Amino acid sequence: MRLSRFFNSWRAAALSAPFLATGLTCASAAGNYEFLAAPQTDLNRVFRLDKATGEVGACQYGLKEGTQIGVTLCYPPGEGAKAGAFSDYALVASRHTGEGGVFRVDLRSGMMSICFVLNESSVVCTPPAK
Repeated sequence: MRLSRFFNSWRAAALSAPFLATGLTCASAAGNYEFLAAPQTDLNRVFRLDKATGEVGACQYGLKEGTQIGVTLCYPPGEGAKAGAFSDYALVASRHTGEGGVFRVDLRSGMMSICFVLNESSVVCTPPAK
């Protein structure tokens, strides 16, 4: 009786192992992005940051002629905003209510750059500085 319980427990653990491993993989992949609204009070733009690579994009609501719902306008990463060296990045908004950009900070090195949408086409970031 004891031996069969041991084998049943071992069998259950072996059968559930792939699911547990998958769950751990999914959990470790969660939380890769950070989102922050631009501080400009009359702008409905939200910036998206890949916290590991520093890549920055942005989206906002826009009106589409002839529709009542509107569209989501997204701006891809452009110069200085594309994926860079792996680190630990974050977004910080200034308290300036007229500022349409955000700061991208490297929490490991202390380097900062300012990211904003340029010519309604892409997100660009200044060269990092301390």
